[in-house]
Amino acid sequence: MIDLHNHIIPGLDDGSKTLEMSLKMLRCAADQGITDVVNTVHFQTARLDGITFEYKLVKSKIEELQNELDKEEIPIKLHMGAEVFYLPNLMELKDNPLLTFDHGKYMLVEFPVDQVPNGCQDMFFKLKLAGVTPIIAHPERIKPIQKDLSIVRKFIRGGCVIQVDAGSLTGSLGSSSEKAALEIVRQGCCHIIGSDAHDEHHRNFLLAEALAIAKEIIGEIAVEMVTVNPQKIITGDPIQTHVETPIYQQKTIFQKVRRRIFS
Repeated sequence: MIDLHNHIIPGLDDGSKTLEMSLKMLRCAADQGITDVVNTVHFQTARLDGITFEYKLVKSKIEELQNELDKEEIPIKLHMGAEVFYLPNLMELKDNPLLTFDHGKYMLVEFPVDQVPNGCQDMFFKLKLAGVTPIIAHPERIKPIQKDLSIVRKFIRGGCVIQVDAGSLTGSLGSSSEKAALEIVRQGCCHIIGSDAHDEHHRNFLLAEALAIAKEIIGEIAVEMVTVNPQKIITGDPIQTHVETPIYQQKTIFQKVRRRIFS
């Protein structure tokens, strides 16, 4: 499996605090069958006072952590990316290789938790015209989207890729995020499941557990969300983003119980 969204570099943003924490988290990832991890450092987010990071700094930090992984014989390959907080300046950032996975084809974009910013559809259209496909980070955690999931379909029709957090599917990020995440997957609107891992306790790598839940809903096609599609992001290849016809399977006892609890 490939994890496309996490904060694994020690001491860089609000993710892992120490090298020891990073190594514990990455051992957990390897134990789940994760072979590739794309660190997505926060960029221009308000909760970090708008701090931005330079390409060379992040690259050097990833190389240092990769060396430690190799020493510890943890079989994971690290890659470089960023999670860009939405501001009206995205077109000014499109040529920064740190923010576009080193090849200029994709940009992972995070919204404020309480709003879908005005004008974001137009901004994403401009990015698409410039050859950059927006990846919407964890839309299931955004309050207006929790109330109106049709917003997700609008983003997909505009050519965006949708990434859901593993912790949302497992319920560790709250019931509202869980309900929205399960429905996004059920409607065929999720392209990638990412861990969004920040620490070794409350927000660790949970891809295996989240994948099992997604497979309960839509079957084996869910595997592509943690294999084929994140690999395409790494290589800069296109992802088919049209909305599939929802797959209605006979509900297992597991699904029935979850629906009674969270509906």
